[in-house]
Amino acid sequence: MIRTFLAAAATVILAGVAFAADLKSGPQAGEMIPGPFHPLNVNGEDAGKKACLYCKAGDSPVVAIFARSADDATLKKLITNLEEVASKNAKAELNAFVVFCSNNEALPGKLKAFAEKANLKNVVLAVDEPAGPDKYNISKDADITVVLYKERVVKANHSFAKGKLTDKDIESISGEIAKLVK
Repeated sequence: MIRTFLAAAATVILAGVAFAADLKSGPQAGEMIPGPFHPLNVNGEDAGKKACLYCKAGDSPVVAIFARSADDATLKKLITNLEEVASKNAKAELNAFVVFCSNNEALPGKLKAFAEKANLKNVVLAVDEPAGPDKYNISKDADITVVLYKERVVKANHSFAKGKLTDKDIESISGEIAKLVK
């Protein structure tokens, strides 16, 4: 009886791990980016306006992050790391933005304060509908979706359930960004 219970528990745990590893969100490697969308930009040159981040990036290398929560400390670490990388790669015209998929009316003010505190000059924070941009297929199960693309073709995609983004993931993404800007 105990063996049966332990086997069932192990199956449930392994299924959960497999699900987390197979979380699919957003455009996948090899696919074209779906196209324009107009989130409310919180900082940057279009602060306070709905402006197309996809359009501004053109064919340049892009790191696009879609997030559900602004309170994740590891996400904030990823954003500040991205700011450093974008600053170092200005000649490569790296575009970086984080779109928060939320209808929380207080979120733009909170993000603006974070952008000022973190001195974000290269990473644009924006807010869009809870489902994310049309045709981007941002999974409701993904708390963070990171899409790296160049010439509008996805080079890498990483999706994380709530609380699953780690420092090791940030290092890995940073390494992929370095390849993207070459």
